[in-house]
Amino acid sequence: MNPKALYAISYGMYVIGSRKGDRINGQIANTVVQASSEPPKISVCINKGNLTHEFIRDSQAFTVSVLSQDAPLGFIGAFGFKSGRDANKFDAVNYKLGMTQAPIALDHAVAYMEAKVIGELDAGTHTQFIGEVVDADVLKEGEPMTYAYYHQVKRGTTPKTAPSYVEEKKKEAPVKMAKYECNVCGYIYDPETGDPDNGVLPGTPFENLPDDWVCPMCGAGKDQFTKLR
Repeated sequence: MNPKALYAISYGMYVIGSRKGDRINGQIANTVVQASSEPPKISVCINKGNLTHEFIRDSQAFTVSVLSQDAPLGFIGAFGFKSGRDANKFDAVNYKLGMTQAPIALDHAVAYMEAKVIGELDAGTHTQFIGEVVDADVLKEGEPMTYAYYHQVKRGTTPKTAPSYVEEKKKEAPVKMAKYECNVCGYIYDPETGDPDNGVLPGTPFENLPDDWVCPMCGAGKDQFTKLR
């Protein structure tokens, strides 16, 4: 079986929010699907080991913020590669509490939906939560980010807890300018493209990056990168 065939399935990029008591949390997901229109229902697949899974189970509610195409990697990384068990991911984010009191991320989002859980399906490592939409709105005009755009243009990576994660073999780096991989999140710094979002021009070797440069995905320092051979 060739798992790359699954790459042909279309995905988006979303921040999923929920709460448990007075605590709120959010994470990145790419598996939001509209299940019906009358009444509107949506589903999302969440890893059972994630804190968001625990919060959705407890509150029976979740929100979906549809990320815009220009959402920076740092914003995605904060929700996708850091745990809510260590810090409140919403501390530095504009958000509001919805009708269910679950948090709705407003930064870098074109729209949002809020749902009450009406059912769930055991999917092995993940649970597919099905929710009836209780509120939704458009936040701004613009193109939503697709998962393909996130990988091909933004050069983002996939956490191992994601349902679409597939381990890939490391590719050999070009001889003249080596690529470096983040040991924390798997982000690959490619000198040919640089890091334009953070002022690093294309053609900048890894060795010439400022000492205070950090991974645009997860915030790890240069000492957490390994040269690809």
